[in-house]
Amino acid sequence: TLPSEREEAPVDKELIDLALSICPKVDEFIDNTQIKQALETIFTLVDRANKYIDETEPWKLGKDETKKARLATVLYNLLESIRITSSLLSPYMPTTMPKVWEQIGATDADVTYENDKKFGVLPVNVTVHKGEILFPRIDVDKEIEELNAILLKDAPKEEAPAEDKGESINVSVPTKAEITYDDFAKLEFRVGEIIKCEEVPKSKKLLCSQVKIGNDVKQILSGIKAFYSPEEMVGKKVMVVVNLKPATLAGMKSEGMLLCAEDDKGNLALMTPEKSLPAGSEIC
Repeated sequence: TLPSEREEAPVDKELIDLALSICPKVDEFIDNTQIKQALETIFTLVDRANKYIDETEPWKLGKDETKKARLATVLYNLLESIRITSSLLSPYMPTTMPKVWEQIGATDADVTYENDKKFGVLPVNVTVHKGEILFPRIDVDKEIEELNAILLKDAPKEEAPAEDKGESINVSVPTKAEITYDDFAKLEFRVGEIIKCEEVPKSKKLLCSQVKIGNDVKQILSGIKAFYSPEEMVGKKVMVVVNLKPATLAGMKSEGMLLCAEDDKGNLALMTPEKSLPAGSEIC
């Protein structure tokens, strides 16, 4: 349990200011379906927190009885940075992040979208808990690469000369890391029917669709506004990933993912079943 006494220093402000700037930047990248850039932005806070540790040297503060208040301040600032980072990463690492929250003493109420934009949410006398080592040594570049391997495509396309025959694309296709069949089997794909669709306020690229899947209706946000109007979307049968952990995009909840194909020019097209199938049919 951290003591409630605090001793601030100028070096704290840079970390706090960066932490407060992360969420709006991530929102903007997500709004533009730039997942890679969003992840890189989140990990800038990890980098800055590591630098903050080097600057403040908490291991030395812990040896000086007169520096207890300063040590408590440093540790609290690091815990808050971890809270914000882990909350923003939770849609992509839904199994690991709750373990982080348990260890840093964060409740579900502490890791909401609104609290991602605040610094100082954890109690002053927060209690941390010893647990398993979740990240033995974080390699930021490796973490981003691995996260991108399981997320939306956002890699630059390498164009090659091609005759325009209107059917095929002659390009070098980037290949992501291989996964096992067991990894793939964790995903659940179903046919969905869009029963309602509207633009997301203040978003240039997102549409918000209500998708009927069997007896359930899921709200799904997708960055396809440049390619489909809300009116065009209604009534479409689409292919949906239905068991993704809900994520917050542009302040709205998204409960799945519509599958799309993308050509070498960045044009998107919804994946639809070849034959008419009932909403809720499993794609296998």
